[in-house]
Amino acid sequence: MFERRGVIIRWFVALFLSASSAVCFAQQLPHDDEIRIAESIRLAQKVQDKVWPGWSKAPFGILLVTPTGEFLVNHPLGSGATPEGFMKSGHSDVLNADVWVRPRKFPLNFQATFPALGDGIPVIVVGEPKNTESKTSTPWVITLLHEHFHQWQYSRPGYQEAVAKLDLAKGDTSGMWMLNFPFPYEKKEVAEAFGRLKALLLDAIDETSSKKTKASVKAFQEENTRFQKLLSPGEAKYFDFQLWQEGVARYTQIKVAEAAAAYQPSDDYKALEDYESFADYAKHARTDTEHELQQADIAKWQRIVVYSYGACEGLLLDRIRPKWRAGYARNPPDLSLEKYLDNNH
Repeated sequence: MFERRGVIIRWFVALFLSASSAVCFAQQLPHDDEIRIAESIRLAQKVQDKVWPGWSKAPFGILLVTPTGEFLVNHPLGSGATPEGFMKSGHSDVLNADVWVRPRKFPLNFQATFPALGDGIPVIVVGEPKNTESKTSTPWVITLLHEHFHQWQYSRPGYQEAVAKLDLAKGDTSGMWMLNFPFPYEKKEVAEAFGRLKALLLDAIDETSSKKTKASVKAFQEENTRFQKLLSPGEAKYFDFQLWQEGVARYTQIKVAEAAAAYQPSDDYKALEDYESFADYAKHARTDTEHELQQADIAKWQRIVVYSYGACEGLLLDRIRPKWRAGYARNPPDLSLEKYLDNNH
């Protein structure tokens, strides 16, 4: 009798916990997050093809990570389909789209893009502003478009094949080699050469005199050649690939901010407590990255330096190779900026 009662009690407990879990995750996307995501999509529609023609063809699925669950929006699913492991949260009038939810799996501070649902489609996995490096809404929106640019990179024809041809993974199928490749960041001559190189790059992009600009660019190109010779072929390919992928994504972040300077956000977005106008953000987007590169220490920061350094290379290319973006956008991608920086190009 007592054994059967125990079974019944355990059954009720399990039923209660199951119902509690369902209630926990069958909730609505927080309203402020709806507004931010809607503004990101609206801004992308306004500026993305002006920055990179064809960018709008990329998927724009977003998985928002909150303390109570992960909300999937804007994911290209078949009609009426529900992604595995999710349940329908409801329809968002703000987004004019259905929203799905599941228990939280990813860290609250995530800002990354990868096939998070296992279907091969790159999805932006991102925490709420307060839990990420963005901290507030407008930097978060601009960063979301940085990640959306990665969706364009990853979904371009020939991308996966081009990455495989680099032959840098060495059997790693997880993709973690992109973060953990054994680049000689701490090697004394590499660190010293990078310090000289970044200073010359900053001089070249900030020089206003056309005559002095030519000399600055030449000095940078010559130092870049010396820097490349310090690296093995694999190390050189890896560093160039990181500049192509992460550096140009940061460059795109700057160009999006500048393109958004005249953009008029919705009243709902302007009503957010942490609102900063896109015009105000645009004023410091470039200088923030330049300042970051000034402070960059490759021996300590390691891979993180590719963001600001690659972005500044993009800004330099705007000056010396105005049509470089057309080459970058060709399919299949060549995963390299070096040919545009070549002083014999």
